Amino acid sequence: MAGPQVLHLSGPVLTGPHEVRGQAWVHGGRLTFTRPAGASTTEVPGWVLPGLVDAHCHVGVGPTGRVDDATTEAQALTDRDAGALLLRDAGSASETRWVDEREDLPRLVRAGRHIARTKRYLRGLAHEVEPEDLVAYVRAEARRGDGWVKLVGDWIDRARGDLAPCWPADVLRAGVEAAHALGARVTVHQFGEEGVEDLLAAGVDGIEHGTGLRGAAVEAVAARGVAVVPTLVNTATFPSIAARGEVRFPAYAAHVRALHARRHATVVALHEAGAPLFAGTDAGSVLPHGLVVDELHALAAAGLPRTAALDAATWAARRWLGHPALEEGASADLLVLGGDPRADLGALRRPRAVVLRGRAVAGSALG
Repeated sequence: MAGPQVLHLSGPVLTGPHEVRGQAWVHGGRLTFTRPAGASTTEVPGWVLPGLVDAHCHVGVGPTGRVDDATTEAQALTDRDAGALLLRDAGSASETRWVDEREDLPRLVRAGRHIARTKRYLRGLAHEVEPEDLVAYVRAEARRGDGWVKLVGDWIDRARGDLAPCWPADVLRAGVEAAHALGARVTVHQFGEEGVEDLLAAGVDGIEHGTGLRGAAVEAVAARGVAVVPTLVNTATFPSIAARGEVRFPAYAAHVRALHARRHATVVALHEAGAPLFAGTDAGSVLPHGLVVDELHALAAAGLPRTAALDAATWAARRWLGHPALEEGASADLLVLGGDPRADLGALRRPRAVVLRGRAVAGSALG
C-alpha cells in the first residue's frame, strides 16, 4: 500500500447530489479545498465521489454463523475494492473490533448481534431468546454495538405456515425504549405486512427489507423518518426461497412470491412518500460481499432516479450514519471515477482510484 500522499483531485468533485466543486486536495489524510502550500502533488483526474456506503451487510458472518478472521478480512477487502468504504454491519456473531485498527479496511458501524425469537431465524447467526429476555439482550447488544441494535421482527412461523411477527407489541416497545435509553437506534428485519404497525408504535428507527410496507404504513414510515434499507439484491432471491418452502409451507411460498412481485413498486412508493432510503446488500449471511454497486443499479431499475439511488449510498447515507462526505477537513474516503455517476452508474464499476483515510488502496490512476 502506498505511503502518505498529497493528491490533487482535479475534479469535478461531487460534494452533493447537485453540488460540484472544481477541485480538491488530499493532505495528511484529509480533504481540503485549499491547495497545500509548497506541497508537491500527484494529480488524479476524474469525477470525485464520497466512498460508498453499504448500509446493511454482515462482516464476520457466513451462511452458518461466524467465520474466522481471515475470511472476515477478505469480506472487508472485497467491499473496499468495490468502493464501499463505510459499512453498517447489521448484525454479526463475530468480534470485529480488530478491523478498526486496520487503516486499509473500511470503517464499520456495528449493530451488535441479531436478536431473534427462538428457532425463528437462520441458524447460528442470532441470539435466539424468548420475549421475557428481549430487554436484557437489547441492553447488552446496545453496549456492544456502535449505536445500533438489530432485531428480527418477523420470520416464518412453522406452526402457522407463513411469516408472522416474532414479538408481542408491549415487549417490542420495551426493547426499543431500552435501546434508546442507552443512546442506540433500533433497526428491524421485516419481510411481511403483519407487525409493521407494532414496529412503528414501538418507535423503531429503521426497517430492513420492508417488502411488506403498503399504503398507510408507507406514509407513516415517511412521516416518522424511519429509515428503510430495501436490500433489493437480497429480495431478488425470494423466488428461490419460495421454491425451497413450497412443499411444506405453500402459503409461505405464495406470500414470499407476492412480496417479490411488489418489491419495486414498494421502493418507488417509499421514495415518492419521502421516506429515507439507503442502499444495502445483506452480504455475508447468504450473499457474497462486494455488491453495493449492484444494489445501486437495482434501485435505479426499480424506478428511483439515478441521483436518488446514488444519494442512498453516498451523501445522505453518510449523514445518516454520522460520517462526513466530501467536506473540508473530512477524512479522505473517496472514489475517483472516469465519468459522472449521476449520468451513468456504470462509472462506479471502474473506479480510477479508491482512496481510504487519504491513502490509495486500489485503482489504476495512482499506479
